[in-house]
Amino acid sequence: MQAELLLFDIGNTSIKVGLADASRVCTSYTLRTDTGQTSDSLGLSLLTLLSHAGVSPDGISHCVISSVVPNINAIVRACVARYIGCPVAFVPVDIPVPLENQYHIPSEVGADRLVGAYAARRLHPEPPSFIVVDFGTAVTFDCVEGNAYRGGLIFPGPQTALSALARQTAQLPRVDLDMDATEPVIARCTSTSIQHGLYFGFVGMVESLCARLARQLPGDTAIYATGGFAQSIARVTAIFTEVFPSLLLEGLRRLHFESIGR
Repeated sequence: MQAELLLFDIGNTSIKVGLADASRVCTSYTLRTDTGQTSDSLGLSLLTLLSHAGVSPDGISHCVISSVVPNINAIVRACVARYIGCPVAFVPVDIPVPLENQYHIPSEVGADRLVGAYAARRLHPEPPSFIVVDFGTAVTFDCVEGNAYRGGLIFPGPQTALSALARQTAQLPRVDLDMDATEPVIARCTSTSIQHGLYFGFVGMVESLCARLARQLPGDTAIYATGGFAQSIARVTAIFTEVFPSLLLEGLRRLHFESIGR
């Protein structure tokens, strides 16, 4: 694989590591976010990923990072410096996101939300407005009108809600949200009650919030989904115009090459 760009999308639960060239994100990996790890432990994991992808560290020319976990930023920077030895750029501090940020306090917007909105606009310049729904530790709804980031909503993510339910209740069982059902059942056991309640509750929440937000945006509003739970939700709803599994990594890739004029 010929990859020249190393990408990090650092979230509260996981770190997406991408390898890209000038035309595409070639492959990606997921690591657990751990602020207690050292730059060496992360660096050795990174070398393992590069080896698996068949990419030499010497072939990486730049590293671009989006992070919502400030405590891990120095660890990642030191890791890249020692094990890759290429320049590191954080978005939006080092590479601004070319969207008009209409948040009252622009710095409050998570870098991941801006990068996802930017990527969706670059991939689809046609719709007058769109909503990006990103399923992570939180589910975020980000609204874009023209080239302006309008703002959006934040809701607990599926795994966050599931963990909170398990933590706050003594007798309810732990369940996973992988299922084949296309409609909720009238459940007759507790595990199915939780599983269907959470899964289809999120489906209904996403459909309702997207419809309500779209009424405040001009024209036919496209709705794009990304994040770990997006494909699962898309299986049972027609609300999404398109699902982008690697939307944020694609945004980081495009930001880098746009910033250097390629």
